[in-house]
Amino acid sequence: MVNVLSSVSCKNEKDTRNNWVTFMFKCKSAYYCFEKQSHIDTCAAAFKEHERFGFEFREIGFGGNHVHFQVNVPKRYSLTTAEIMLKSKSSLRIFEQHPGFRKRYPRGSFWSGYEHHQSTGLQDIDESAEYIRNQTQHHNITVVDDRQMHLATFNAE
Repeated sequence: MVNVLSSVSCKNEKDTRNNWVTFMFKCKSAYYCFEKQSHIDTCAAAFKEHERFGFEFREIGFGGNHVHFQVNVPKRYSLTTAEIMLKSKSSLRIFEQHPGFRKRYPRGSFWSGYEHHQSTGLQDIDESAEYIRNQTQHHNITVVDDRQMHLATFNAE
């Protein structure tokens, strides 16, 4: 499965609260923007840039026109603030690294206003992770691995 990313980062030692949330963000106009592995990698990396602020990520799964992911939101951030941070950084990175998205989204708004979130307790975190991992099968999406491959170095003899 190419498009599922999994990571468990170091927990912020000062934050003792467990605030695991499962988010779902949808692309504006429901365009299928996550059918290429490079787009998926860019979005996931942008989310993970927030680990330096204390966010923890587990499963991240892409379903063609949306993303589901599990995140432990630090105590100092409300869910609304966390949503704004995650959406703004990821859309900024997508437009930086894939300039062709400007044609589809000329006003610079990548994510739709819709989002879904639900609290994910430690008892059902594995059930939520399984659902996130199976996004491509659930939505019958084929992800194209368009990342540039590096050729082995050739020596002239």
